Amino acid sequence: MSEKRKDKKGRILKDGESQRSNGNYQFRYTDFKGKRKYIYAPTLKELREKESDIQTAIDDGLDYCAGKLTLLELVKKYLSQKQGMRYNTRVGYNFVLNILEKEPFSYRQIKTIKPSDAKEWFIKLKNDGRRYSTIQSIRGVLRPAFDMAVEEDILKKNPFSFTLTTIVPNDSVERKPLSPAEEKKFLDYIREGKHSRVYYDPVVILLGTGLRISELCGLTISDLDFTNRRIHVERQLVRTKFAGPCEYYLEKPKTESGDRFIPMSNEVYQAFKRVLRDRPKPKVEIMVEGKSGFLFLDKDEKPKVAGHFEHALKRIVDHYNESHIDQLVVTPHVLRHTFCTKLARAGIPVKELQYLMGHSDVGTTLKIYTHLDYEAAEKSFQKYSSAAGLY
Repeated sequence: MSEKRKDKKGRILKDGESQRSNGNYQFRYTDFKGKRKYIYAPTLKELREKESDIQTAIDDGLDYCAGKLTLLELVKKYLSQKQGMRYNTRVGYNFVLNILEKEPFSYRQIKTIKPSDAKEWFIKLKNDGRRYSTIQSIRGVLRPAFDMAVEEDILKKNPFSFTLTTIVPNDSVERKPLSPAEEKKFLDYIREGKHSRVYYDPVVILLGTGLRISELCGLTISDLDFTNRRIHVERQLVRTKFAGPCEYYLEKPKTESGDRFIPMSNEVYQAFKRVLRDRPKPKVEIMVEGKSGFLFLDKDEKPKVAGHFEHALKRIVDHYNESHIDQLVVTPHVLRHTFCTKLARAGIPVKELQYLMGHSDVGTTLKIYTHLDYEAAEKSFQKYSSAAGLY
């Protein structure tokens, strides 16, 4: 019978255990994939604690060593496999990474993170002043990253699979559409303002078409069909920076359904006519990926992008709110939401509204209908109650 191996203190070592010349301990094992692995610890007690974790992982069919990845390392691994991302998507991911890199929690090994830990961390982020939308963006990256870890047998369960609103209340301000009275008052204010009037026509177009702001920026002269009074929407214009050296490029609309035609109302038709009449005649038309003749140009005769209109609209709204008792919240998205809501209230079929909005999922369009107020519901009730034979 062979003599049992012992450490320098005379303690019997188990199979796979050994003590190195520097006094540290080593354990050799075969993982669930049949590969030879080693772990180390300064004391025999710590080594055996790790052995216990390894055995649990092997019994569960998990990769113990991969579980030693930190949360940040896992996220970076997940994002490295995302190919063909839009520029704005990359910006969003980098925003999340910048936050994670500053959070001590991001350096926790993923195998140590329990659902309660994840929930406590989200509560901490909220208490630190992070907005619900920011926490939602973080969770939007972490959940699929940890799903990947589960799929690859690194973890047994995803600690971020809980419903976020059960932990962090959604206190985001709801984007409300403008009422007809607010819409008229705001348009009058823009038209009469010395500096704001230049944005009157773009606002009329956004209110009358429901275009996304980047889609408006992507329109060229050739996209306007005045004979048939319709607009062809097939691209978004984006640039990487708003100051200094920048790179313009084109992206397809946000969804596959975004390539569409939108009819021109008379107000929109006249607004486009004025835009072309007042458009500067640059010495050289900027060409972006084979497209030129962009409708809206800045003082340097370069195409305007979303940031131009967003910042200008914010200034106009701030000045409006300083001089009016009624306070407005107006962004390009609010103008789009107003267009959609008005058509929904008028009773346009949902599939036709989905087409005009460029929504890929009819569920997105249907959400507009869930926001309709009592007045709209009452009108529909009056219209259909008799036909339904209600008492």
